[in-house]
Amino acid sequence: MIFLARQVIFIAGLFLCGLLHAAVVLKDDRGTQLHLSAPAQRVVSMLPSITESVCALGKCSVLVGVDRFSNWPKSVDALPRLGGIADANIEGIVRLKPDLVLVEKSSPLIARLQSLGIPVMAFDVQSMADVQRTLRQLDRVLGSTESGAVWDRIQLEIARANRALSPSQKAARVYFEVNAAPFAAGKTSFIGELLDRLSMQNIATEKMGAFPKINPEFVVQSKPDLIMSTEASPKQLAQRPGWKSIPAIQADRICFFSAAQSDVLVRPGPRMGEAASLIADCAMKSLPK
Repeated sequence: MIFLARQVIFIAGLFLCGLLHAAVVLKDDRGTQLHLSAPAQRVVSMLPSITESVCALGKCSVLVGVDRFSNWPKSVDALPRLGGIADANIEGIVRLKPDLVLVEKSSPLIARLQSLGIPVMAFDVQSMADVQRTLRQLDRVLGSTESGAVWDRIQLEIARANRALSPSQKAARVYFEVNAAPFAAGKTSFIGELLDRLSMQNIATEKMGAFPKINPEFVVQSKPDLIMSTEASPKQLAQRPGWKSIPAIQADRICFFSAAQSDVLVRPGPRMGEAASLIADCAMKSLPK
C-alpha cells in the first residue's frame, strides 16, 4: 500500500510538472498567434486592468514590472514603473528580461517589443464578455486555473448589488459620465452592461456605441434623474448651458466618485462586482425608495 501511494504521488507530481512546463499556443485580441514554450514566469503588464486580473488569478508573483497607473492590489506598488502608452520605458522593460509583455491592442509598444524579440500579448477589453475571455486567456498563458472562480465571484457581487436596489431606484434614468469632454458610458460598454445588470435605465442608447462623446443638449433633453461622474465637479456640471434644468441637478442627485473609486469603475477587470456595489450605493443614497 505504501509503495502504491508513493507511485500515485510520483505520477501526480509528473502530471503537475507537465502542466507547469506545457507549451502555450493561443491567439490574442489582434488575432496574432502567441507561442510560449511554457507558462510565463516573468511578466510585464502595461495595463492596470490586466495587472488586476493577473493578481486576481493568484499570479501577482510573476509580475516583474507594471505601467505607472497600476495601483491594485497594494503589492504592485513595489514593482518597477515603466511609464504609460505614450512614454513607455522600453529600455526598462528590456532590462527586466520578461518572457511576456501584456499590452493594449492599439499600443505603439507592440512593434518595438516584437522587433526586440520580446513576446507580446495584446488585449481589447470593452465588454463584460471581453473580461471573461481575458481571464480565461490569462489562465492559459500564466498556468492558472482560477478564472472560473473569479468570474463567478463577480457575478455574485453584481447580483447582490441588484437585489439591494428598490424598484423605483431601478426605474430612475441615469447618466454616467466617464470623462468631462463629455464622454458617456454607452449601453454596450462594460459600465453600461453593469447598469443593465442592475436593471437601471441608461440614457445613452445602444446606437451611440461603447463610450460616445455626448452632445450636452442630449443630456438636457433626456432629463436624467441621477448623474454619476468620475471627473467633473458639481460646479462644472451646473455651469453647462441648460443643465440647471436637469432633474438630477435640481434635486442634487449627483454622485462624484473619488480617484480610487473611479479606478474601480473604469477598469474592466476583476473588480467589476465592486463597481456594481459603488453604483448601487450611489443610487440608494441619492434616490428615494
